[in-house]
Amino acid sequence: MPIGDGGEGTMDALLAARGGERVEVTADDPLGRPVAAQFALLPGGRTAVVETAQASGLHHVGEDERDAWAASTRGTGELIAAAAGAGATEVIVTVGGSATTDGGAGAIEALADADVAVELVVVCDVRTAWEDAPRVFGPQKGADPAMVNRLERRLDDLADAAPRDPRGVAMNGCAGGLSGAFWAHHGAALVPGAAFVLDEVGFNATMRSSRFTVTGEGRLDEQTLAGKAVAEVATRCRQAGVACHAVVGEDRLEPFQARVLDLASVAEATSIAELEEAGAAIAAASRPG
Repeated sequence: MPIGDGGEGTMDALLAARGGERVEVTADDPLGRPVAAQFALLPGGRTAVVETAQASGLHHVGEDERDAWAASTRGTGELIAAAAGAGATEVIVTVGGSATTDGGAGAIEALADADVAVELVVVCDVRTAWEDAPRVFGPQKGADPAMVNRLERRLDDLADAAPRDPRGVAMNGCAGGLSGAFWAHHGAALVPGAAFVLDEVGFNATMRSSRFTVTGEGRLDEQTLAGKAVAEVATRCRQAGVACHAVVGEDRLEPFQARVLDLASVAEATSIAELEEAGAAIAAASRPG
């Protein structure tokens, strides 16, 4: 079952659950270079899905190119404008996996340039507040401690100039403040990504009819507990009395965090052979009797 939490892959999960079509356009990547990117139109054409990572994703920027100051969300705004041009009146924006910490300034500018006003639902992959985004996410986007301080000052300036102050609000720091910009400038609704997607794909019914569930992600760490799909899956399984196993690339959970997550098992796997071995072990442990 495809799932997501507001990061990469969420558009795929929503298309699998609801149907629809992909539309490819050209948009700016985080450093302003043209890149082919897609959005989805769900059945009826009035609701679109825009995945921030399509245009503004970290995967577009090589490690030696990462520039937390220059990286812009303009391409995401261009995708939303293209979706509106295709007839969408509501756009579901998933905000994980970005290369940006521009406080959404690029996306807001692109929407203003296109004179676009649509209803926005922002599917958030973490609960990070606006003011915490540079400290939490800046380093993985190329920011050293001095740059983190600069980014914090820039977000403060943007917050001061916004119609609504985005500081102190959970989930406003996603994608380096993109979610908060949509909330402050366009009245966007912010929803927890994992819960939103699991409800959309009908996870609960499938899970309750299963003997056990297997989930996974690249790395289990403290961010897993801050709204990621694995945590939401584990919580729902625990509440329903269904065992939940995780297969991950790396397990970095502290003992207390592991107890909070309460997974039946965790296996690390970084190759096809290791994935097959982990799956066989879970199946063997889950056999009746």
